[in-house]
Amino acid sequence: MRIGPYQFDKPVILAPMAGVTDLPFRQLCRSLGADLTVSEMLSSNPDTWRTEKSQKRMGHADEPGIKAVQIAGCEPELMALAAQHNVANGAEIIDINMGCPAKKVNKKMAGSALLQYPDLVAEILAAVVAAVTVPVTLKIRTGWDPENRNGVAIAKLAEQSGIASLAVHGRTRACMYKGEAEYDTIKAIKQAVAIPVVANGDIRTPEQAQQVLEYTGADAIMIGRGAQGNPWLFREIKYYLENGTKLAPPSNEEVRAVVLQHVTRLHDFYGGIKGVRIARKHVGWYLEAQQPAQDFRRHFMTIESASEQLDALADFFTTVN
Repeated sequence: MRIGPYQFDKPVILAPMAGVTDLPFRQLCRSLGADLTVSEMLSSNPDTWRTEKSQKRMGHADEPGIKAVQIAGCEPELMALAAQHNVANGAEIIDINMGCPAKKVNKKMAGSALLQYPDLVAEILAAVVAAVTVPVTLKIRTGWDPENRNGVAIAKLAEQSGIASLAVHGRTRACMYKGEAEYDTIKAIKQAVAIPVVANGDIRTPEQAQQVLEYTGADAIMIGRGAQGNPWLFREIKYYLENGTKLAPPSNEEVRAVVLQHVTRLHDFYGGIKGVRIARKHVGWYLEAQQPAQDFRRHFMTIESASEQLDALADFFTTVN
């Protein structure tokens, strides 16, 4: 699979997720086998670029591997400007968000709301592709609702506009994250276009990754929620695809080391109160996926000090080991 000058062999990609795929998480997933990681989405509105949240999302100096940045908006001119701004700040791939189902994003006619307006989609894609010299990719859902699955038509627009790669989540906007992802539309999209197609949605095991690749014919797999609390999934999928056998799960010692390192990076990246708050949700995911412990989880959510969080985690993993 090729995205502009970048060549991949059956890549496993970390999906962009707002409030999740910050720099510390991208660094971690990259170290555990992700071939490409994509930033949290950045607004195309220049008025937001100086906020602390945007500044954190725009810092690419310590980015692992290829710097892929996702942008969101509905005005072609502002989307083009946002692409140029991020390239000037180090982005090596620009990804366009037309898949986010969140109400606050869709109310601004961004994210998956754009799938209702193919003409505007075409304008945005053409404007962004023309504005930068780096590859431009696109992430979509299969359509606005089950009665209007226009993913194939949008994929053809993307190909005609010069989009280098297309990621498809196997749900419509109306489906949000309910039910199960469907892969028939992704398969149809792959058959309809020549550009690389990335399959996304409900891939939580190496076996599922292989099944989705074989069924859809997709060029790559994108992991979103499946990586929350389980960043080891990337290396497990890659090992399974290459060898046909399952890799042993991480040891308790490795889980302990990774969780402590991740939480420390969150504290350092965000500082003080915010780092503690963001660490809580990640630790909640780790405990759910790796080491179920409801009593400790409830206790951890009440800790308000960074050092106390680390001490509590160290003690907890020592006890369970």
